[in-house]
Amino acid sequence: MPDVSYFNLTWMAEHFRDELRTKKAILLYAYNGTGKTRLSTAFKDLGKQVNENGEVIKRDTLYFNAFTEDLFTWDNNLENDLQRVLELNTDSKFFNGLRELEMEVKIGKFLERHADYSFYIDYDRRVLDRSDNTERRLAPAVMFFRERDANGDPIAIKVSRGEERIFVWCFFLAIVQLVLDKADAYKWVRYIYIDDPISSLDEGNAVMVAHHLAQILTDLPGQLRVVISSHHVMFFNVLCNEMSKARKYFLTREPRGRGVTVQETDSTPFLYHLSCLVDLHQAERNGVLYTHHFNMMRRVMEQTASFFGYGKWEECIKPEADDPNQTGYKRVIDLMSHGDYSLYEPREMMPENKEHFGRALRQFINNHPFSPTLFGGTP
Repeated sequence: MPDVSYFNLTWMAEHFRDELRTKKAILLYAYNGTGKTRLSTAFKDLGKQVNENGEVIKRDTLYFNAFTEDLFTWDNNLENDLQRVLELNTDSKFFNGLRELEMEVKIGKFLERHADYSFYIDYDRRVLDRSDNTERRLAPAVMFFRERDANGDPIAIKVSRGEERIFVWCFFLAIVQLVLDKADAYKWVRYIYIDDPISSLDEGNAVMVAHHLAQILTDLPGQLRVVISSHHVMFFNVLCNEMSKARKYFLTREPRGRGVTVQETDSTPFLYHLSCLVDLHQAERNGVLYTHHFNMMRRVMEQTASFFGYGKWEECIKPEADDPNQTGYKRVIDLMSHGDYSLYEPREMMPENKEHFGRALRQFINNHPFSPTLFGGTP
């Protein structure tokens, strides 16, 4: 399919809905700031029906994007210095029938893959109104804990921002599972739209999350359809490999704000590795290098080796005449790309490893026919 330009994102969302009449899934790659999140909102809005009072009476899209986190709000209870809890905005249809559906169990099955904390949802929260000495109901809320007191009661904690995002993601996956299981509360869902679910995770966990998501969405029942968009190269690559029948697109913004262009890339997966290589080059030039960048570099070398027909990925590292370090580079890359690194706190490289990384990356780029324009000139 030739490149197609759209003056606004609503037109593109309409195209996606047409495409999903014959395709079960669409995967979309785009850089940050291109309009991915606004596209997900436009897609969702096309499925809404509103009455004369402006109330939504029908919808068809369960979506996850930057706004999903807004459905969860911390109640820090600063006045009484008591429990910190994460309140749920139950005005949203996102939270249909939580209590009856035993969500704690369903969320826990996903959360145990990523987290070391526990939680429970309090559906019976109340507060004393001192003005008339009556109790007032509060919104349901999530309490997080790692330990219990002498009476066996959980000791509430406020989890980190990264841990909170993991919880919200697992909450969403539990709802997706309910959709796949055809639960009555979610029979209205015809489309699942997922936008950039792992913006705060490192590369190793991007692979794990993408693999798990692809497993969940492999066999979509009936007329259910899915769209997944991301700016994350490795996450997107794993999805492309594991959801091979999905339609794959690359979204770019037209110059001077003249809309967006979507390019079908079903036959050009190498594109994403070039984007990854550009990111690595920029990180190395800026000196902002983390351990997971070794994982990214190895992935690029593996794809390059496959493209050129090399027997092993390490053949991509061709040492200079005065550089005997090919074996050493392979060992460093192997070690650093298979380590057990933190989900929430990616580790910055030691100076020695930054030097190894930089030399290996420069040799790799210089010895393969990449266009210098990718790197703003000669690398």
